[in-house]
Amino acid sequence: MSEFSKLLFIINKFSGSGLRPKLEGKILNACEQNQAECTIQFTSYRGHATELATQAISKYHAVIAVGGDGTVNEIARGLLHSTTPLGILPKGSGNGLARHLGIPMNLEEALQALFNSKPIRMDTFYLNNRLSVNVSGIGFDGHVANLFGENKKRGFWGYARFVMREYIHFAAFEASRLQNDNEEELKQNFIIAIANSSQYGNNARVSPGASVTDNLLQLVSIKKIPLHKSVPFAYRLFTHTLQNNNTYRSEPVRNLVLQTSKPVPYHVDGEPCGEDLKFEIKINPASLPILVPEKSLSSI
Repeated sequence: MSEFSKLLFIINKFSGSGLRPKLEGKILNACEQNQAECTIQFTSYRGHATELATQAISKYHAVIAVGGDGTVNEIARGLLHSTTPLGILPKGSGNGLARHLGIPMNLEEALQALFNSKPIRMDTFYLNNRLSVNVSGIGFDGHVANLFGENKKRGFWGYARFVMREYIHFAAFEASRLQNDNEEELKQNFIIAIANSSQYGNNARVSPGASVTDNLLQLVSIKKIPLHKSVPFAYRLFTHTLQNNNTYRSEPVRNLVLQTSKPVPYHVDGEPCGEDLKFEIKINPASLPILVPEKSLSSI
C-alpha cells in the first residue's frame, strides 16, 4: 500500500484536448487497487484549483493535478511552503514539468507511477511576483503565449504552425541584466527564458542541464536565428544537445532584474502575462513538496 492513502484529485476538464472518457473511473480503480481513499473535484474558474489545494493542506496525504502546466501552477500556489505534496497526472498540451520529472504521458502508466513515487522539495521562483514552477519567458515565447492563449487550437502541430506564422515578424529587443550591483547588456534578444526545469513541454529542452533541486535557475538568452538555421536549432532543442554559442547561452542564476528597452511580452509557465519593461526574478529554494517517480529521483 502506498504511503499516500488519502488523495485529492483536482481535474481541469478544459485542459489539453478535453476530458477523456472514463477518466474518473480509471482514477477510482487505481486508488482502489492501491487501497487509497480518493476524492475528485473539478475546477470551475481560473484560480479555483489554488483555492481547492489550499483547503486540502493537512487534510490529504497529497493533492494531484489532473491537467496541464497551468493547472499544475495553480495547485502549486496553494501548496507552496506546505507539507502536502503535489502529484501530477499530465493532461495538457505540453506537460513540461511532468516530462522533466519523468512522469509518463499515458494515464494508466502515470497512475501506476503515482503510487510508486516519493516526495521531494523542489525549487520554484517568482517572475514579477507571479509564481513559476517550470519555465517562464520574455520575448517571442511570451508573444506566442499572449496570442496563442486566445487561439482555440491546441496540441503540438497546432502550436508549431502558429509559431512559424509569427516568427518572421517578431523583432529582437535589448535588455540590461542587473545582479549583485553589476550591470550587463544583453544584445539582440529574441527569447530570454528563465528555466527551473529543463523544458517548455513536448520534450523541447530549452536548458538541458536545468535541475529543480539545485537552488539555481538557468537564464537562457536566444538570439533570432535565420530561417535556414532554424531546423538544426530545432533538432538540438528536441535532442537535448543545445550548447552555448553565439546565438544561445544558458547560465546559472539566482536573483536578478532584467530591464528591457521597450515593453516586451512575457509568460509564466505558458500562461500569458501581457507586457512589461522590468522583470524581477527571485528563486524560492526547496519551496514546493512534489511527488516524483522513484526511477526519476536521481535525474531531476
